[in-house]
Amino acid sequence: MELTEDRTINAPRATVWAALFDPEVLKACVPGCQELTGSAEEGFAAVVVQKVGPVKATFKGAVTMADVVAGESCTLVGEGKGGAAGFAKGEARVALQDAEDGATTLSYVVDAKVGGKLAQLGSRIVDGFARKMAQDFFTRFQEQVEPPKAEAEAEAEDADEGDSEQTEDAPKKGWLKRTFSS
Repeated sequence: MELTEDRTINAPRATVWAALFDPEVLKACVPGCQELTGSAEEGFAAVVVQKVGPVKATFKGAVTMADVVAGESCTLVGEGKGGAAGFAKGEARVALQDAEDGATTLSYVVDAKVGGKLAQLGSRIVDGFARKMAQDFFTRFQEQVEPPKAEAEAEAEDADEGDSEQTEDAPKKGWLKRTFSS
């Protein structure tokens, strides 16, 4: 099964690119992720608990980055084994392009396959689950990368006043702002 979507993320391309390779961001984005270790260079090991229809399983697997074109595109390749429930494997080809107003367009194509008991559930259930997983991942990714609305509004107000200092009452900066702001 193949899924495609484009999303506009209100963050610069370099920020979006860095987040794609950050283990903390990836762990927060994978629904049901219990553990994620490793690095983008060597690959990640993951433990994910998911329920597909009546089947609930703990998947242990690996995710690697392939076809990396720095700042432009990469492929996340993953495979997980869920014991008696079966297996899942797939890849997400991700491409980034500059959009208007400093935003980034993230395009993805996800190709997923399942086997074992999961495959016996039928393509309608499995395809719906895979679609939801992909959408949940990229929605969470977008939420992790974009600054919170209240923070963006507070920064706009501070810029209007000529005061960019953080006050006690202002929202705390997210991990991306702390990492990339001067």
